[in-house]
Amino acid sequence: MIGMISQVQRARGYPERVHPWIMQLLERKPMRLATIAIANKTARVIWAILTKETVYRQSAA
Repeated sequence: MIGMISQVQRARGYPERVHPWIMQLLERKPMRLATIAIANKTARVIWAILTKETVYRQSAA
């Protein structure tokens, strides 16, 4: 959760350095709700990587 708060703070200071999905989320949702959504998405990605025993491939967006 602390890492996701860091992402939100980074998005406010340097919007060009974060994923566009995070910026869109912050435009639509309050900060705390966006932080939880980012943490949830990160947890789902980690779970998928661990259960499928694959390597992370970042999206092209």
